[in-house]
Amino acid sequence: MDVTCGCPENAGLTRRGLLRGLGAAGVAAGLTTASGVELAFGAAAGTGTLVVLSLHGGFDGLSAIVPNGDADYLKSRPNIGVQASVTKKVDSMFGLHPALKPIYGLWDAGQMAAVHAVGQDDPSRSHFAAQEAMERAAPGSSLRTGWIDRTLGSLGNPGGLTGTQVGEGSQMPTSMLGPNLKFAVSSIAGVKLEGSGAEVPLSGWKSALKASRAGTPATVWQPLTAGFQAVGNLSGLAREAADPSAYGYPDSPLGRALHDVARLIKADLGLSVATVDQGDWDMHAGLGKHDSGWMYRQLTELSTALAAFAEHLGTTGMAKTTLVTLSEFGRRIDENGSGGLDHGHGNAVFLLGGGLKKGVHGKWPGLAAKDRVDGDLAGTTDYRSIVAELLTERCGVKSTTGVFPGYKPEPVGLFA
Repeated sequence: MDVTCGCPENAGLTRRGLLRGLGAAGVAAGLTTASGVELAFGAAAGTGTLVVLSLHGGFDGLSAIVPNGDADYLKSRPNIGVQASVTKKVDSMFGLHPALKPIYGLWDAGQMAAVHAVGQDDPSRSHFAAQEAMERAAPGSSLRTGWIDRTLGSLGNPGGLTGTQVGEGSQMPTSMLGPNLKFAVSSIAGVKLEGSGAEVPLSGWKSALKASRAGTPATVWQPLTAGFQAVGNLSGLAREAADPSAYGYPDSPLGRALHDVARLIKADLGLSVATVDQGDWDMHAGLGKHDSGWMYRQLTELSTALAAFAEHLGTTGMAKTTLVTLSEFGRRIDENGSGGLDHGHGNAVFLLGGGLKKGVHGKWPGLAAKDRVDGDLAGTTDYRSIVAELLTERCGVKSTTGVFPGYKPEPVGLFA
């Protein structure tokens, strides 16, 4: 589904029609689509890009990065636990699930790392509450903006578009809510400006916008100007031939979304933050075995998409990009009677990009009964510490005080 800017009824645009059509459609406040990708433009060309891959539904980090060195792991999961013999052993405690084989080479090359036992303040087992809290990232405060929007504000909201959604399947997340500019398209290929069902030349829109400035506050026409500038850039990119299969992306919303993000990074349009969604991680029943089933299929899609993303970016793109996976919570340590896992707390986070310190970071709390929190894996690393390190080390954010109010990040040691 292509997402287009709202517009007047014909190409002979009037000032009132332009503002009514574009303003109502949300260019100034942020277009929204049924997307899986959020993009934030505005950083100076050549600066780093953070890609936040949200694994919605409650990702089970204990299946992906398996703690085979903890004797209580297989005791807790006698039917769905992953045996050490089939994992890629990465240290004395952890091994990677066999479905992650496409990224084994990235791990060996130091282009991937992980943090285990990651949690958030005041955890909840409600998908909605936990996701909103994670994306707002301001517990105990009255702030209603999201941490990505506050990040964009800390960068000075410089030029162009500061927030853009691209892809299929979800609404703009809470992390993007706030006063900074937002823009949305269903895909790069779908970028266009439309009037009465017909595409209107960009020059026509620019002329109408110029005429509309007379007597119009800058707070209205400046966002519209930025929006048209971004449409022009993306329209040029849309005319280029693109084939996700050439890099091995899976034919899925995740594959198509990451393909578009890689294209934007390589085009050096000043992309600062991108968020991508992958759902279907809520595995209460039928999680499956190490070589088949629900978890195997999901991890295969995820790892295949990440491997293709890294290949697509190449050495130069990877050097200035960091991708991090986040999920609203992990799963219970103990399997349930339906061969699945109920909502838990502590989780694992993957990192992909240049300059990473290889390994599984964070303090492992243990799975013994005495080490659990309400039966769950404890969260010994706050996800905000991970994100704060990424923002300061890779994205040019000088201080995260305004991004994560009232929180002092602890060093995680993600970069070599």
